[in-house]
Amino acid sequence: MSWRPQYRSSKFRNVYGKVANREHCFDGIPITKNVHDNHFCAVNTRFLAIVTESAGGGSFLVIPLEQTGRIEPNYPKVCGHQGNVLDIKWNPFIDNIIASCSEDTSVRIWEIPEGGLKRNMTEALLEMHGHSRRVGLVEWHPTTNNILFSAGYDYKVLIWNLDVGEPVKMIDCHSDVILCMSFNTDGSLLTTTCKDKKLRVIEPRSGRILQEANCKNHRVNRVVFLGNMKRLLTTGVSRWNTRQIALWDQEDLSMPLIEEEIDGLSGLLFPFYDADTHMLYLAGKGDGNIRYYEISTEKPYLSYLMEFRSPAPQKGLGVMPKHGLDVSACEVFRFYKLVTLKGLIEPISMIVPRRSDSYQEDIYPMTPGTEPALTPDEWLGGINRDPVLMSLKEGYKKSSKMVFKAPIKEKKSVVVNGIDLLENVPPRTENELLRMFFRQQDEIRRLKEELAQKDIRIRQLQLELKNLRNSPKNC
Repeated sequence: MSWRPQYRSSKFRNVYGKVANREHCFDGIPITKNVHDNHFCAVNTRFLAIVTESAGGGSFLVIPLEQTGRIEPNYPKVCGHQGNVLDIKWNPFIDNIIASCSEDTSVRIWEIPEGGLKRNMTEALLEMHGHSRRVGLVEWHPTTNNILFSAGYDYKVLIWNLDVGEPVKMIDCHSDVILCMSFNTDGSLLTTTCKDKKLRVIEPRSGRILQEANCKNHRVNRVVFLGNMKRLLTTGVSRWNTRQIALWDQEDLSMPLIEEEIDGLSGLLFPFYDADTHMLYLAGKGDGNIRYYEISTEKPYLSYLMEFRSPAPQKGLGVMPKHGLDVSACEVFRFYKLVTLKGLIEPISMIVPRRSDSYQEDIYPMTPGTEPALTPDEWLGGINRDPVLMSLKEGYKKSSKMVFKAPIKEKKSVVVNGIDLLENVPPRTENELLRMFFRQQDEIRRLKEELAQKDIRIRQLQLELKNLRNSPKNC
């Protein structure tokens, strides 16, 4: 490449990051110290959810967005899990429904009351078991209501139909822990990265692998679909242990279209893609900066724009949905940055500088809204449909009128693809493992005592039998 910088005309050339004032941040939050590579944060137009540090199980906070400032230490939590919470995601179509997954192998659905929590919530709306090991990822389907994907450390992806509260499909093509899941725009394709260093494009309803890349030189960590461009972008590590991004054609994963080295730091790179502006944001775990690029369908594909810098390292980042942005300020993206050392959640707005106060239609095209395009039965039946679009100019504050109804469940076996997922489920937490161990020790001790007593009784009966045979009456 030439040493001269390559400039190109772009309306996002001067996008800049603006940190919210301290009174608009969320302070005093005991952010989890878990080293699992997730964001531990989820945000929508009404609530901010953060996984917290807690003893004796897993919990997360849910705070109304307008309730900024210092959070009280005894603020109510969602604390029903028996193990650490590893991932949380808001339902894209119902504002007060959130999914969580945990080391206790369960996936749970919670309904947050209007105005937020007034006391600790321990009872989930729906508690679902199907994985045999801890569950590290949950993702909602982008166009279908009540379809949830979960990936566990048992190397399986389960597809849950929340209308019935059970898994309806199982994707069992991975040979190691699944690191990331991402959908294309209409949810007809799923791409995953895995610890086995493979990138896969999967048809989720059949579980069939459409494309597979063996990434030995570029060890993939995270992947994201780039809207309708038929492109994938991955972040990972090169053979020289430098952080790297790669762009792929989703229909041919034999070789990446481009690979670009970022730096020599060790923190995981999280990619965020905005399909409306075609902007890619890269944020490193433990970094303080956020780089952003513009992506095009023609070479050089990836154009560096600028970098937001901050001295405070980020543990994770939540992203506000598009319909929650402030269009009057020309805000095109908003992060919620977790600063663990300060117990602080810091909103960062990415703003396009414009002089006019009027609505800027060129940076706010029609965007996926809050209405689902499909029902679970339609999607499971093979129908694909693009998301229902909405304009941010009119009614972008409109909330969805949908309500989640939990199915009535009876305890029974969960059979998917002919396999009973609940048969011989192992202990989910260390405490359960210890309880099971001591219970089994007691059982073994009791059985040994019973066996010893029966041995004594057998010897007594044998002696009595011998005496009877040797008695004079029998002669």
